Amino acid sequence: MRFPTVTSPHLTPPHSVGRVMTQVILALIPATIAATWYFGWGVLINIGIAVTTALACEAVMLTLRRRPLPPALGDLSAVVAAWLFALTLPPLVPWWIAVIGIAFAMVFAKHLYGGLGYNPFNPAMVGFVVVLLSFPRELSLWTIPAVLAEQRLGFTDYLNAIFLGHLPAGLTWDALTSATPLDRVRTELGMNRTLDEIRENPFFGDFSGRGWEWVGNWYLLGGLWLAYRRVIDWRIPLAVLLSLCALAAAFHLFDPGRFASPAFHLFSGAAIVGAFFIATDPVTASTTPRGRLIYGAGIGVLIYVIRTWGGYAEGVAFAVLLMNMAAPTIDHYTRPRVFGTRRGERDAP
Repeated sequence: MRFPTVTSPHLTPPHSVGRVMTQVILALIPATIAATWYFGWGVLINIGIAVTTALACEAVMLTLRRRPLPPALGDLSAVVAAWLFALTLPPLVPWWIAVIGIAFAMVFAKHLYGGLGYNPFNPAMVGFVVVLLSFPRELSLWTIPAVLAEQRLGFTDYLNAIFLGHLPAGLTWDALTSATPLDRVRTELGMNRTLDEIRENPFFGDFSGRGWEWVGNWYLLGGLWLAYRRVIDWRIPLAVLLSLCALAAAFHLFDPGRFASPAFHLFSGAAIVGAFFIATDPVTASTTPRGRLIYGAGIGVLIYVIRTWGGYAEGVAFAVLLMNMAAPTIDHYTRPRVFGTRRGERDAP
């Protein structure tokens, strides 16, 4: 009698790519629901456009590279990258911007480097930076949060605005959109207003912009759940948030009228989602224990520097990509001592 021979490995790993990506998607769902509630149906429409485009580009590139479709399309890595990319876009952004950004991410930032596991840069952040540099005006117009909006658009209204550029009669883009909390603070500080004066505007809540801070809370809960499940390493988000808060606290104590508090920096923009969902990308982040702390701290420092003195109000994407470049060097100099070697003795390459 002949018995089938199964090759190694014979033990199933605790975390496959598909399992990890599924848990990341589950952790993103609460924040996605909150973002949809506060900023409208455009959040879900952008996710649908980005995911569809990402899977199509993935299929085309795999076909051109003569690789099988089922394993790569089924591991959900393209879905997660598209989902994260879509969450960075304003809800009323034209559909073709989402298509351009995620297509560039899939083709140039992922597959031209060899696909999943070989890309040195986070694809979602590459796609976002491309559209941010190319279409800065469109990416600065966020819908007014539901708690402040005088009129909310329906699902059909969002479809018409995103795909056709048409708004309901009597409404203008200025009536529906506003700057982000980071953009608003940056602009008004340039007009020599103090933070106390700026925060008198009803646009701001306890820590940041109303609506923005609640979405940040849900990102935080989802990220903590991923850390609890050991899907991500706690060192990277901890280092990102601590370094960001430390710099913000130091400058806020020095001049509270000009430099925002640590809470504002945490709950404005993409600091929390960047720390837990983007910086922790296992392919592009540092892999050694000490290296992850250095890598995360570098991202936090760069976020604060770019937000405070750089040319853009938000610095998460740029900070992550810059530290992606540094990750191999960080890992090289923070490798744990190999078992059997003396302290200070280098292992063979």
